[in-house]
Amino acid sequence: MQVVVLAGGVGSRLRPWTNSVPKPLLPMLDLSLLERVVEGVPSHLVDEVVVAGGYKVDMIKEYFQKADVEFDVRIVPEDQPLGTGGALGNCRDVVSGRFACFNGDIVSSLQIEPLLELHQRNGGVGTLALWEVEDPTRFGIVGLDEESRITQFKEKPAPEEVFSNLINAGSYIFEDDIFENMPKGKHSIERDVFPQLASRKELNGQEFKGYFIDAGTPSAWSDAVNRCITEKRFRTGFVKDSTWYGSTQNQTSKKITESMIEPSVSVANSLIHRSTLLSGTSVGNESTIDSCLIGRNVRIGSNVTLRDVVVDHGTEVPDGTALSNGKWPQ
Repeated sequence: MQVVVLAGGVGSRLRPWTNSVPKPLLPMLDLSLLERVVEGVPSHLVDEVVVAGGYKVDMIKEYFQKADVEFDVRIVPEDQPLGTGGALGNCRDVVSGRFACFNGDIVSSLQIEPLLELHQRNGGVGTLALWEVEDPTRFGIVGLDEESRITQFKEKPAPEEVFSNLINAGSYIFEDDIFENMPKGKHSIERDVFPQLASRKELNGQEFKGYFIDAGTPSAWSDAVNRCITEKRFRTGFVKDSTWYGSTQNQTSKKITESMIEPSVSVANSLIHRSTLLSGTSVGNESTIDSCLIGRNVRIGSNVTLRDVVVDHGTEVPDGTALSNGKWPQ
């Protein structure tokens, strides 16, 4: 079947990383984020991945022309922001039959087969993966009947409107009938489509366990990296002290913990914790890098302290710099 990935956003929460690299191409261990998103679908089930993208789509296309992946990739560009529903609707001429659909920054333990089994058993237009949370007010919540059919759907309910702690996990099985229920142009599938389908009991829902991470923020990115390390979701590189190293040529150190270190990164006598350092980067002596995202080809000097900072690709952080909760350059 085809797999549609909704990746139209500019990745504003990960800026300045995404100023020059689209979020789907950011590396998460040894795969791009987009490849991580579709990883829960066994390769023998995937005919084609359709990327509904609106930002730097030429870079995404070029990457997958060269990448060694087991599926074909087609880009369906958005000329203007269309929302989640409009982006999916934009694919109506290239998608047919039953297909999977994922939000473009979800890293989870979801396996698609149980979702397909429920969908086959119950029928309907779509089947949603569900995740339980304590506070569902930032998400879309669903009500389920005893046959796992969705009876209600409410996007981002107010506290007094909460009727369920099961949320939409951004991963779906759809029939192409979904397009007949979608207006043309910009709209939200969560606000404009799901509630109507739920009222007619044309959606199913199934909770899954394990982990569910929306990797669209710096903190959540680090959560996803560390979960991929814990779950051994990599084929190349190795792990030491809860850190993934992309190459045996990297200098390993007990001062580097819970981090992702790409090939061609050099770290002197410095403390690195819960951070991602991309290729070509160097860190001087006696520096502390904590909960940071460091871009490609960055030079970080000595006696630098960075906490919760996103550092742009190709920049230099001078000796003695101290910065918390920000971006570099400032």
